[in-house]
Amino acid sequence: MKESIVSLTRKLIEFRTVEKDRINAAADYCAEWLAAHGVQTRVLDNEGLKSVVSIIGKKGPTVILNGHLDVVPAGPDQFIPYVAEGRLYGRGSFDMLGSVAVMMHVMAELVQEELPCRVMLALVPDEEKGGQKGTKYLVEHGLLGDVVICGETTNLDIAVQAKGVLQVEIEIEGVSAHGSRPWLGDNAILKAVETYKKIAELPVFSVSTPYFEHPSLNLARIQAGQAINQVPDRCIMDLDIRYLPGQDPSILLNEIKQVVNGSIRVLSEGEPVQTNPEHPLILRLQQAAEKVAGRSIELFGQHGAADTRFYAARGIPAVEFGPCGANHHGKNEYVETESLVAFKEILTEYIYMF
Repeated sequence: MKESIVSLTRKLIEFRTVEKDRINAAADYCAEWLAAHGVQTRVLDNEGLKSVVSIIGKKGPTVILNGHLDVVPAGPDQFIPYVAEGRLYGRGSFDMLGSVAVMMHVMAELVQEELPCRVMLALVPDEEKGGQKGTKYLVEHGLLGDVVICGETTNLDIAVQAKGVLQVEIEIEGVSAHGSRPWLGDNAILKAVETYKKIAELPVFSVSTPYFEHPSLNLARIQAGQAINQVPDRCIMDLDIRYLPGQDPSILLNEIKQVVNGSIRVLSEGEPVQTNPEHPLILRLQQAAEKVAGRSIELFGQHGAADTRFYAARGIPAVEFGPCGANHHGKNEYVETESLVAFKEILTEYIYMF
């Protein structure tokens, strides 16, 4: 089984699923693979991007296994997968084509079984770019369930919470002058830096919860200046804010406005995830994971956003849960091949606990 999962993961990596045509080609391949293994599938097209949906089982609650086919860009060599010392290397191996391959094998293995629940596999095309055309589209069209497992990068622990996203653009104006007489101008870059420092010192960024030490504030990009011998009279800075479950983004934005002498534009927003760690279906998953892994499974908070948020917004308990690995979005990304097997065994154990 491990060889089959690794082989499928390698095949998915080789699709280089960064751009639309490659993502769609991988989606078609997944649909064909599932059909060849007796699993009926639907390929749904939303504005030129394809999602693959399969359902097995005829009764009981519905467990959704959600995985994304898209990956972040990488050099050509990172799309040539290889195995070394029990690790499968390649872009997307950890985030999250290994999980996709496992979920597909779960569906193929259980399609002929008498299951105590229904299992929906949702393979989506755009999680890395916000999930609007994939998971959000599926949720809005009623493809819902009773519990959701997104196979993200968790090292077989379970992420029950995730920070919300607030990305803003701030424009600061100054006064231009000759670079040899900067005292005659008002440097917009310096004003922007001071503004950033004031934002970072706001009390909202010192809040903590049992799962998070504090929100995060990243000064991601600055655009300013037209010539080296000129005082810049305009500076635009983009801030990536990840706020905590329980915080109100509108209050956070208003506090930022109080210290900004300039204009603010919201670029992107995403709700946090706050799944109840005591929910019976989450505790059941933890039990299944501990049984297979033979260790204590931690419930924790994830710093980044994932497609869990679209389900959580509908009141569905949703978690991130996936195999072991490292370096997602970076060089030498890998997934541990033995953990792919463990992940499959945990999912199977969990399904039969209903």
